[in-house]
Amino acid sequence: MSKLSKISQALLISSVFALGACSKQPQSTTEQTAASAQPSSGPELINIERERLNIYTDFELNTDLSHLSGNQQKMLAKLIDASKIMDQLFWRQAFGGEQQDFLASLDDEQVRHFAKINYGPWDRLNGDQPFLSGFEHKPAGAQFYPADMTKEELEQSSVKDKTGLYSIIKRDDKGELYSVPYSVEYAQALEAAADLLRQASELADNKEFANYLSMRADALLSDDYQASDFAWMDMKNNPIDVVIGPIETYEDQLFGYRAAFESYVLVKDMAWSERLAKFAQFLPELQKGLPVADQYKQEVPGSDADLNAYDVIYYAGHSNAGSKTIAINLPNDEQVQLEKGTRRLQLKNAMRAKFDKILMPIAAELIVPEQRKHITFDAFFANTMFHEVAHGLGIKNTITGKGTVRQSLQEHASALEEGKADILGLYMVEQLLNKGEITEGTLEDYYVTFMAGIFRSVRFGASSAHGKANMIRFNFFKQEGAFSKDENGLYQVNMDKMAAAMSKLSNLILTLQGDGDYQKVDQLVATMGEIKPELAADLEKLSKANIPVDVDFIQGKKVLGLN
Repeated sequence: MSKLSKISQALLISSVFALGACSKQPQSTTEQTAASAQPSSGPELINIERERLNIYTDFELNTDLSHLSGNQQKMLAKLIDASKIMDQLFWRQAFGGEQQDFLASLDDEQVRHFAKINYGPWDRLNGDQPFLSGFEHKPAGAQFYPADMTKEELEQSSVKDKTGLYSIIKRDDKGELYSVPYSVEYAQALEAAADLLRQASELADNKEFANYLSMRADALLSDDYQASDFAWMDMKNNPIDVVIGPIETYEDQLFGYRAAFESYVLVKDMAWSERLAKFAQFLPELQKGLPVADQYKQEVPGSDADLNAYDVIYYAGHSNAGSKTIAINLPNDEQVQLEKGTRRLQLKNAMRAKFDKILMPIAAELIVPEQRKHITFDAFFANTMFHEVAHGLGIKNTITGKGTVRQSLQEHASALEEGKADILGLYMVEQLLNKGEITEGTLEDYYVTFMAGIFRSVRFGASSAHGKANMIRFNFFKQEGAFSKDENGLYQVNMDKMAAAMSKLSNLILTLQGDGDYQKVDQLVATMGEIKPELAADLEKLSKANIPVDVDFIQGKKVLGLN
């Protein structure tokens, strides 16, 4: 593609999505459904009380940029502009209509803001229930598939790319299914984003980061992301980072195959990163000690992966929808993971926001007074960090010849993987405390903080992989007696039974993943992946106490003082 002038670049970014309907590809059935479902008189609130519009609390994403050069600050501006394109692409994947038209149809500013957070008319932290009139329940396959397509129809079809990460499925005039690569379906937008990444590459002081940006730009236009994932793994010293493109598959709740567009723009915290650097080297040793039969831990995780802390200054697309991620473990490519491991990025400022504004108030409502002193930011940070590290443990390919775990477990793969990472993260903390490699706090700090964290995450609801994982873990821990409730309805961790439950659940999840047993996982999610009445009553206490469920970011170039 020829390089766009600055003027035409700006015009293209502002207009590319308004022109999206002019694509040569026929509009998908789901896009037509979303667009036609909008009532002309304007939607009204349904299914929720108006108080629910306040479940998010504001937090400004900012950090000190004074140590960055002029070129680096210009580069940040380019990366934010490219991220805005990812944001618009995710609107198309999640909702199907045009963001501007949909939001303009909402006269109530508070309702409009809630819809913007949710990227559509469905409440992401309430099982994707519609909160606006004129809309039905959100399609499980979002806008990745025709609305009238069943799982069986795709599985029995002859579509070449039926399990593709980077394509959508459409229906032709004869009713036959076919696939369209992202690079074709979203060509104009991706060309604009790629050009911005190339401009950012020219401003980069770090050679490895410049190379990654250039390769990522190529990937947006080719749908081949593996080379840029390897390049991203080779970066060690860049003070700025960006995670951008189609990455996570959580939005595809029909199959869990297709990746959604998102972006994070990050500034590295050098001091905190130095504290974390030593832990990744223990992965191979910890893999060997996992509480499961040997055949489920034969894979050797990469040990050259790095572990760093960042302040995040911009979220876009999937990462900004509903509940906000506070740590990243990437890439998802199984081959890259086995050869290089993964990079674990701890988003320190976002993490601090959730600890102060959400976790501590929850503890005051639900944890016994004598254990509240054990809830610390260091333990919260470590539990979150080792969750991400633990994604590298366990098994990526089934031992039963069913392909990768992700392919065999389909729409349940993400929830089970998040559950694995949570429980094995706690296992890692226990092991490293025993080895003397973690010196901050006691095991009780980590266990009690972990328990309080379940209440925080379970509020994300059944539509979230993290929420399902937390429900399964809460119900399993209750079954095993890992906690009890006193006469005042407050929770207390039983240290011995918590350790035993942790080991037992680790074994169960790793075995299910290694076997690729879809039926047993489906049964586990059905029986334990829901909020029981007792827990629902406890969560209602948090709502009555006006404790926010999650954060909404005030962010952008203006906040950062960037031109």
